Amino acid sequence: MPENLARKLIGSKLIEGEPEAGREVALAMDQALLQDATGTLAWLEFEQMGVDEVRIGQATQYVDHNTLQTGYESPDDHVFLQSMCARYGAVFSRAGNGISHWAHLEAFDVPGDSMLGCDSHTPQAGAMGMLAIGAGGLEVAAVMAGEPYRFAMPSVVEVRLEGELPAWSSAKDVILEILRRKSVRWGRNKILEFTGPGVAGLTVPERGTIANMVTELGATTGVFPSDDATLAWMRAQHRATAWKPMAADEGAAYDERVDVDLASVEPLIAKPHSPDNVVPVREVAGLEVKQVAVGSSVNSSFRDLAIVAEMLDGREVKPGVSMAVSPGSRRVLLLFMTSGGMTKLIRAGVRELEVACGPCIGMGFAPPSGGPSVRTFNRNFRGRSGTADDAVYLASPETAAATAARGVITDPRDFSREEGLAWRRIPEPTSYPKDWSGYVSPPPRGERRRVDVVRGPNIVQYDLPTPPGEDIDGEVLIKLGDNVSTDDILPAGAKILPLRSNIPAISDHVFEYVDPTFPRRAREAGGGIIVGGDNYGQGSSREHAAAAPAHLGVRAVLAKGFARIHRDNLVNFGVVPLVFADPADHDSVEAGHQLHVEALRGALEEGRGVTVHDLARNFRFEATFPLSSRERAILLAGGAVRWLRRERESLAAR
Repeated sequence: MPENLARKLIGSKLIEGEPEAGREVALAMDQALLQDATGTLAWLEFEQMGVDEVRIGQATQYVDHNTLQTGYESPDDHVFLQSMCARYGAVFSRAGNGISHWAHLEAFDVPGDSMLGCDSHTPQAGAMGMLAIGAGGLEVAAVMAGEPYRFAMPSVVEVRLEGELPAWSSAKDVILEILRRKSVRWGRNKILEFTGPGVAGLTVPERGTIANMVTELGATTGVFPSDDATLAWMRAQHRATAWKPMAADEGAAYDERVDVDLASVEPLIAKPHSPDNVVPVREVAGLEVKQVAVGSSVNSSFRDLAIVAEMLDGREVKPGVSMAVSPGSRRVLLLFMTSGGMTKLIRAGVRELEVACGPCIGMGFAPPSGGPSVRTFNRNFRGRSGTADDAVYLASPETAAATAARGVITDPRDFSREEGLAWRRIPEPTSYPKDWSGYVSPPPRGERRRVDVVRGPNIVQYDLPTPPGEDIDGEVLIKLGDNVSTDDILPAGAKILPLRSNIPAISDHVFEYVDPTFPRRAREAGGGIIVGGDNYGQGSSREHAAAAPAHLGVRAVLAKGFARIHRDNLVNFGVVPLVFADPADHDSVEAGHQLHVEALRGALEEGRGVTVHDLARNFRFEATFPLSSRERAILLAGGAVRWLRRERESLAAR
């Protein structure tokens, strides 16, 4: 029977389970990807699993988020991470070497491989025909310890691309078009597989832009075929011998289909404060902006920087606008410098930022208060930029360049016509610099035991959660609506990100932009319950958004529905994710109400729903668990670390 590519990839790594939508499967992972904002906690979790070395083909630790070293915390984390890599056998990528997804695309992504990353944008590797999934740090730690990755089998959606992109439209507009049609919730429990004749006209970096942002649709991952364009990319990176073709069989079936005519895609822009709040650029053209930023993991390729340089060549950034670029990797930066592109940007008045995530996660280059900022990034959740009242718009490099030159949001087609600027497709380079100076390999296996792990005062081992009691009693500490992001739960930014290795300290910032009184009230109440709407926990994979509330005593989150990664993170940290059996019951539960969850432990053991008693209204309603038997066992054990230890001890005793 003909198979689609996603099912082929899953089948090639399948260890347990039947790959039927909704059924839990266990897959072997070839690679693990970590970054510094989530990697510190992942390594602390790995230590608690009691294994002596990384038991996976390759684990790679990047330093790309916390590079703004305003105090000792981040540099201490970097030293800790490098020593952990040396001790346990992982590759370490120095600060300034590259944003994990772009650098990994250049150096280590391999068609047909599987990879789990503790970054939600790990699916960018799907541009290379890989099965790449984002997850919480504990899931990645378990994979590094030799465990398979277990998750509910998604359905597979064919996204068929026809035609060719017109002048002044780009890959960013393609993914924005899908977000415009669908939503940040549409892709939950789905893999998006890109097919059709339009795929051949997209380079690997362009595919990477699209694959990166399937995360904003809520998708498990996205995948492109490995074809001649993939071979050309790998040849330019001097590793063509690792290439192999990967594609769906002719006549393969899919669970759903979305058609995109590339020729009809126009310049688009996502308005604040959601990636799916998308409109044509022409609808908001003329809005004055204060800032423009090009880069991040999604649009920091040579092509993206080069089109901006070409559009600004001989021109200047409008007075009153601050513009900056962040290259995706050192290799991109070296090539861009030697090609003369950086000189053009400097002469145009553009700031050059470090090779890092930087402004994307609020680490520098924050916009002014209330000042609109046009960015080529992947997220525009409120406050993510580092400015609480920000107004971030997401757009293509072409739109960003035109906007910077005009000082107002500008359709690049209008800009080209007014400037007499002819469209020219930027050719993908045939050779990138051979630069491995940013990577540090671990010492030989026999020497690793002698490595001392360096722990600064900000490296704090977190407390394991306790198993749940028979019931849960608690106050509703906060009530929220739909699409609450992990940025809402635990913000990024220069003040908070450096605390990622210190759960007690970072817990003081839970819901900082939503309700800064939350940590104090949670402590005074002795913990409690969070009530949310649908798609609770969308966005980043940061498990700190589960670990920090758990540290404050939160024992359950009651919502209409959960984003995949955050739901898993809650389970791993012993926080029970409950779903309203009737979504209408969400309307009647209010902050301050006392809830009693009856016979919780028995319900987890038996796999049935629970009754929740709202004592304030003397009203009972039903809630369910969106959990597998394994996930219920994790909660009963008191979180994933305790469960894994028990499973390993049981296996050893046989």
